[in-house]
Amino acid sequence: MKRSFICLLLAAATACSLLASITGKVEGVVTDDTGAPVEKAVVIISAPSSGVKFDVTSDKAGKFAQIGIQPGYYMFSVKKEGFMPVSKEIHVEIQGTTRLEVKLEKSQTAVEMAASASDKLFLKGNTLYQEKKYEEALAVYQEAIAQSDAQWGYYLNLGLTYKKLDRKDEAKAAFAKAAVLNPDSYSANKEYGESLAKEQDFEAAKPYYQKAADLSPTDPDAFYNLGICVSKVDGHEAALAAYQKCIALKPDYAEAHYELGTIYISQNKKAEAVASLEKFLSLAPEHEKAGLAKQLIEFLKK
Repeated sequence: MKRSFICLLLAAATACSLLASITGKVEGVVTDDTGAPVEKAVVIISAPSSGVKFDVTSDKAGKFAQIGIQPGYYMFSVKKEGFMPVSKEIHVEIQGTTRLEVKLEKSQTAVEMAASASDKLFLKGNTLYQEKKYEEALAVYQEAIAQSDAQWGYYLNLGLTYKKLDRKDEAKAAFAKAAVLNPDSYSANKEYGESLAKEQDFEAAKPYYQKAADLSPTDPDAFYNLGICVSKVDGHEAALAAYQKCIALKPDYAEAHYELGTIYISQNKKAEAVASLEKFLSLAPEHEKAGLAKQLIEFLKK
């Protein structure tokens, strides 16, 4: 019995260790416009599309911390009575610590109340979105925007909701507005670029995919998307660097290996092409392009 209990403890410890190895941490400090620490500021870290949400509070020194966050992009907001709320997008990396310094500005009561009311609607919309009640979430996001139309996050989530409802034109317009309000948002640039690309407007999509890659230099998806777009605008070989960067970040990115293989074929680099295509097949043997990859390899080896 004792041995079993010890095994359970070891298993639990191992699980915690594995969890820590694939998650990140967010920490920081909240101050007012004079630099003094702000205690009991409410910090919210959320990803409406996945339903993840963390709430923490700053201590007497204005410091806050949250561990166990899966890698990805999150909406980060800070609220405190008597101050204007602050929101931004943050990126959490595996085993990384995202450090933030937040400065809150004192507000006029009426302005703060309006911002607080719209923020409550935004959070309500997020809950409805998580519950897959997209039509209801849409109405709430629209109401939040009617009260406060300068919040980029409202438009981003509005666009995501339109996207779920397959209302492509409205989604594109919402993502465009989010990108204008926050040009440094990875998600806004990525989503707007994707909306344009789906309409085959790759020329217009390219700068947004490029911006997304610049904002997220450790994200393989950003470089793969950029590669696809560049190949449509500037030719297949022009996308070489983007695909190479994608694979450097994620060696098992199957589709990037395939695209790289086809570029090497156009450059008459047979050995490199075969190696890339064989890697693609080893990673994705059931992929829809697997048959074509096999044919290409057979031809190259003749």
